[in-house]
Amino acid sequence: MAIPVILDTDIGTDIDDTWALCFLSKCPELDLQLVTTCTGDTTYRVLLVAKILEALGMGNVPIALGPRESSNWGPQAAFVHEYSIENYPGLVMDDAAASIVDTIRSSRHHPVTILGIGPLRNIASALEKDPTITEQAKYVGMQGSLRKGYGGSPAPSIEYNVAKDPVSCRKVFNAGWDVTITPLDTCGTVRLEGPRYVKIIDADTPTCSILIENQEIWSWCTNARSRIDPAAITSTLFDTVAVCLCFTERFFTMETVGISVGNDGFTAIDPESPIRVRSATKWRDQGGFLDLMVDRLSSR
Repeated sequence: MAIPVILDTDIGTDIDDTWALCFLSKCPELDLQLVTTCTGDTTYRVLLVAKILEALGMGNVPIALGPRESSNWGPQAAFVHEYSIENYPGLVMDDAAASIVDTIRSSRHHPVTILGIGPLRNIASALEKDPTITEQAKYVGMQGSLRKGYGGSPAPSIEYNVAKDPVSCRKVFNAGWDVTITPLDTCGTVRLEGPRYVKIIDADTPTCSILIENQEIWSWCTNARSRIDPAAITSTLFDTVAVCLCFTERFFTMETVGISVGNDGFTAIDPESPIRVRSATKWRDQGGFLDLMVDRLSSR
């Protein structure tokens, strides 16, 4: 039976959330029950989720907004500038935290995986509303940096999803449920290039069309073209690794470690910390993961 999943995302800032959502949609092991949007203009983020899900034939998936912190749209705005939320056939709700709680409560016989690929305010708020959701759920996310930093650098980095809200991160990690993460140690080096990327570009499928269109819009708006050639290589696809961890760990070396979460967003291995996290700290087969993702994204 497919694993029930709630996706909490800050889609629409970095492009990797769009890749993660599309990858998730092509994973038969996972059953997407709810998508919640976090940070910034969460209405803009809901529009992105809604248009993508509808285009993928998943317009029945409920979507919920987290607290709206700004009215500034992000670099994928051109993709949704003519899209109206009234077009979305599914349910759109105002309270992400309450929606998370309700979705977990309604899944009485099947544990839910909460997949967090952004800062963790919505999930921390859900835990405040009902701490007992930990009895029916576990957490998988893209957070932190333990031994390596961005781009495989030999020193750990302050990672964005943690630094944006370290208090919420500590609450989620220390809530008494199973926590699994991909820190920058593994997800910080994931890019597609060469034949793998060509396979995505050449695939005549709705999923790949969405990815390439959004990658193009994002690369122009963020000036990514000054750093990479978007026709030859993607930016780093951090969040796709967390999707994979929801259903398999076979590509990774896993460790359960104590970690501390500093107020600056810095995460560090700390054997004395009460926070225990299962972490994908090394790759066993990065090529195998990339092949799996490309094969699924390019399939009909």
